[in-house]
Amino acid sequence: MQRRHLIHTAVAALSLLALPSWAQPAAPDLSPEQAGRPRSDKVDEAIRLLNPQFKFAKEGALVVGTTTGRLPFGAYATDNKTPVGNAPDIAQLVADSLGRRLELVSVAWADWPLGLQSGKFDVVISNVTVTEERKEKFDFSTYRNDTLGFYVAKNSKVQAIKEPKDVAGLKVIVGASTNQEQVLLRWNEQNIKAGLKPVEVQYYDDDVVLYLALASGRADTYFAPNGIAAYNARDGKTRLVGLFSGGWPQSAEIAVTSRKGSGIADAITAALNAQIGNGNYAKALERWSLQSEAIPASRTNPPGLPKK
Repeated sequence: MQRRHLIHTAVAALSLLALPSWAQPAAPDLSPEQAGRPRSDKVDEAIRLLNPQFKFAKEGALVVGTTTGRLPFGAYATDNKTPVGNAPDIAQLVADSLGRRLELVSVAWADWPLGLQSGKFDVVISNVTVTEERKEKFDFSTYRNDTLGFYVAKNSKVQAIKEPKDVAGLKVIVGASTNQEQVLLRWNEQNIKAGLKPVEVQYYDDDVVLYLALASGRADTYFAPNGIAAYNARDGKTRLVGLFSGGWPQSAEIAVTSRKGSGIADAITAALNAQIGNGNYAKALERWSLQSEAIPASRTNPPGLPKK
């Protein structure tokens, strides 16, 4: 029987007094100006592929819906109104490629499908995974792999996690009710049936306390969306020991999302491939420590995660 631990911030409040400095990552550029954001010239091929019947939400603009919940994907700048992060950076490159100004619209995750279908914005760039169910209503232009990562403290004895048996007997932090939790629990069941030691699953409701547990050895590893964990690891105090598809055992990709059959998806795919070719794409990922999720080429409507 696996042990399940839920550690609340109220219980761990005293531990915060001993918080090491490495638990506070170096501050990113959250200025609304984003002087370091990669920019691009127009991409003629992408513009040629744009369906002339496509109706943009605003004249001369590419209106992009994006969530602003968490870096590195998206958050508000210091002016508390300008979205910044990797999603806005990708949006800027796509808008530049199409020769249009970028207009970002913050949207709650649950609201983006309706906003896109209603024409409130032209596309959504918000860490959306390609699935077969979503493909019934939307088109996709991929720009990142959807990956999960195992991260450990810098001096951890854990060197690599390559397959389910490698987590046997480890104390693993994971988010409750998440995709990665389901992956971990399936692995744990598989290991127990094989006679291996069970995983000790740990749940935290505060990132600061989570990283303190990792640093102190109360937990061996943190299994999380790789983009988030990689961003927090940019100070070198934690390190990656294993990468897995976000749809394990199936592969999964993150994509720019557009209305089904609207005629913009192929243009966006061409725009992204131009940015991959000229190096701007790599810069946009590196700014937010997402280079491990780079793809070699953008694809329109690739196979998605199967329906449940």
